[in-house]
Amino acid sequence: MTLSPLLAQETPAPDDSFEVEPPLLVPPGDLSGEGNSAATKAPDPAELEKQLERAKRNAASAERLVQAGVLAQAEAEQRALRVVGLESDLAKAQLVAAEERVEFQKSRLAASQGSQADLDLATAALAGARSKAQSASEKYHKAQVDAATLNLHRQRRLLGLGSAHKSDVARAEEKLEKLQRGDETSQ
Repeated sequence: MTLSPLLAQETPAPDDSFEVEPPLLVPPGDLSGEGNSAATKAPDPAELEKQLERAKRNAASAERLVQAGVLAQAEAEQRALRVVGLESDLAKAQLVAAEERVEFQKSRLAASQGSQADLDLATAALAGARSKAQSASEKYHKAQVDAATLNLHRQRRLLGLGSAHKSDVARAEEKLEKLQRGDETSQ
């Protein structure tokens, strides 16, 4: 059997390609920098409040679902952790909004359009927002450490029963250590 007829075949030209380009799933207008600027822009406090209320309702229903056997205890704990995380995000968004108000009042005062009293009021609101954001952040970090501790105990119990692997326990220990060192503040 000779290979010369196979090797002598002409390879298709680059324009004769059989590749088919799939249609875009995202409209072309959304491919601009709008998505990137939204990611770096501070989240809207009003939207975060809606998400927080929804998360609180979900967390409140979790206890009943756990008792009915529909939902796992770990899922209920995750719902509670999400509420604390959203509270922290909301406090951070309110801090950013307060900082923007102070900058706005400073620019108005510099242009002789605002008063010192307005700036003082905005500065006092900023101080309150800072302390609220700090305490919410600490509360969230503590909740994460508590959740990681519970997960570690759960994984150790499961390992003792033969339902988990040593790698699961090691991963839970590593997550807890990172949180305790302060390396990881989000999930």
